[in-house]
Order: sequence, then C-alpha cells, then structure tokens
Amino acid sequence: MPGSDNDMKNKNLSLFNRNVPGSTAILQESTVGIAGCGGLGSNVAVALVRAGIGSLILVDFDKVEASNLNRQHYFQNDIGKIKVEALAGHLRAINPDINISLRAVKLSHKDTPEIFRKADLLIEAFDNAESKRRLIESWCSAFPGKAIICGSGLGGIGRTNSLMMHSSGNIYFCGDEESDSSMGLCSSRVAIVAGMQVNVAIALLTGSKEK
Repeated sequence: MPGSDNDMKNKNLSLFNRNVPGSTAILQESTVGIAGCGGLGSNVAVALVRAGIGSLILVDFDKVEASNLNRQHYFQNDIGKIKVEALAGHLRAINPDINISLRAVKLSHKDTPEIFRKADLLIEAFDNAESKRRLIESWCSAFPGKAIICGSGLGGIGRTNSLMMHSSGNIYFCGDEESDSSMGLCSSRVAIVAGMQVNVAIALLTGSKEK
C-alpha cells in the first residue's frame, strides 16, 4: 500500500539507478570502517553513501570547528557538535536506510580490532603520522586478509599529477606522500584524495582489485 515501508525502501534504492551495473547489490551488503571524520573521512563517508554502501562504522572523538568548514562535510549549524553525530545526520539525509555505527572515542590501537571487527575494509583518515602508523599496524595484525586504504599527502594547492595510488599487499596509499598540513589544506586536493580512497574501496568490494 502507498506509504508503506517497502514503498519507502524502493524509493530510496532508486537513488542508485545510475550506479555501475551489478555494484549496488554488493555495496548494500558491505561494511566500511572510517577512522577519522575530518577532511578525508567526512568526504569519504558522503561518497560511499552516494555510491550505495550499506553500512558504515564512523570513529572520531572531535567536535566540529569553524576552521573545519573549508574542507570537511559540515555546515555552520554543525559547529560545536560531535563530528560523528553531525556527519551521520547528513548521511541519513542522503539515504535514510544507511546503517551507521557511531563511536565518539579517541581510537587506540588496542580498540581497533573490536570497533572495526565487522568492517570489510578500513579507510584511514587521520591527520597525525604516528596515529596513522599505529592504526595500520593494529589493523594489519588483527585482520591480515583485509584491506586498509590510507591518505598520505594532500596539502597545498595544484600539483594534481602528484596525486596517485600505490599498494603494498593489502595496504593502499592515496595522495602525493610528501606534502603535509603545514602547507595549508585546500578543499579540492582533500576531496580528490578522499575520492581516490573511495574509488579504491569500491573496486575492492566489487572484486575489481586495484593494481
């Protein structure tokens, strides 16, 4: 009958009518973990939801600040809110059927296996190099057969050709691997690297393994 839960679900699934054939069914059954919901993580989450991902695990202890708005997927009325909660609201505005697990905690290497145990792969979106290293080590130790997709080098402006992806086993690196936040952060380069991470994730989840 009109207005039923099935009608609403069918309406929401029509969001993905223009998806690559065969990808939606796979992505709907997939779970992606995102460690960090700042410039990379928030843009990654939005792109994954638009692509049709079924479940996300979002982890970030921070709150939205005005200085985040030049590159992160937040808005003026999000300032002061916990990032994972604000982001979840925006993601559900795109697809109300998305399944989201929120953890407003500072992730430690000891917590990684428990928090992300249901994830098919993990997207690393931290700012701090040491935190990145610890997360990669913890993930690879706990889940040696699962991929982790990292952002490395997205500072500055231009130099588009320097942005690339390379892999080592199940570890994938996206970015220029040289620049850092001391050069300043521009929304376009941050979004490009986030898009690269999502592109790799979708390829891996759908069986089109990246080389």
